[in-house]
Amino acid sequence: MSNLLTVRVAHKRPLATDIVGLELVAADGGALPAFDAGAHIDLHLPGGVVRPYSLCNSPAETHRYQLGVLREPASRGGSAAVHTLLQVGQTLQISAPRCHFALQPGAPRSLLLAGGIGITPLLAMAEQLAADGADFALHCAARSADRAAFAARLLMAPWAPRVHLHLDDGEPARRLDLPALLAAPQAGTQLYVCGPGGFIDAVLATARAAGWPEAQLHCERFGAVAETRDTDAAFEVQLGAGGRVVLVARGQTVAQALAQAGAPLTTSCEQGVCGTCLTRVLDGTPDHRDQYLTPEEQAAGDQFLPCCSRACSPRLVLDL
Repeated sequence: MSNLLTVRVAHKRPLATDIVGLELVAADGGALPAFDAGAHIDLHLPGGVVRPYSLCNSPAETHRYQLGVLREPASRGGSAAVHTLLQVGQTLQISAPRCHFALQPGAPRSLLLAGGIGITPLLAMAEQLAADGADFALHCAARSADRAAFAARLLMAPWAPRVHLHLDDGEPARRLDLPALLAAPQAGTQLYVCGPGGFIDAVLATARAAGWPEAQLHCERFGAVAETRDTDAAFEVQLGAGGRVVLVARGQTVAQALAQAGAPLTTSCEQGVCGTCLTRVLDGTPDHRDQYLTPEEQAAGDQFLPCCSRACSPRLVLDL
């Protein structure tokens, strides 16, 4: 694919238990495309696996991309490939940066909440907010000190006084107290949260219970559990207004059906969280199962994520 970038692994080092840091540079020694805080790139890994990872360095840097990758116990091939196959000096292809978890401009204050490896996009946000002279606080929750990625970088940052580290096995008084932290929503304060699904759900539920407006809540999920229902049934997808028709079986995704029919889509997370496979819907009614589109975008019904979503109508006509 011509829109992919070729990079070289300049550094690879352990950051914490089961977490490695990567530094990628352009293979030709030139500058890399600029990115916004909160952006991610797709890594095209050995074995044909494509996975999204957040950029965690300062958006002011164009000479490198930095990533932090947790080895998932139930890895589907992505994190295991990063940890065991990627070597310093190796070249690989990546996508250009994309940002679906952006800072809101002009916010009077930003509150960043990271759970575990969810610190990665929030690090770039903290760097950007500090560079802008904006008011913010960064709260990082981890199970233990040995699992707190980037702890040394956080403590040495010029904005270290804005950082609060909370360890599950640390002093009780310093553990993350969400009801206390989120008890008093302030007008215009933007809350950003990233981490495991349970952490994100707890933060959002606590904020909503305290009266935080939805417009001030922003999250990014690294993964999601594929949703299946007893009422799921087979349906058809049509490629373009007069194109071929492909049957999507019960228990099969649209992306899987298209690949089987010889019309594969580019996918990445395969869980409806990254937006890589976003496809226009020309006709029919999608059954949205993603966590990428906003409720308003889902209601419009003119696009969907074929890696996880299905159809309410007997047929979907796709812009493919």
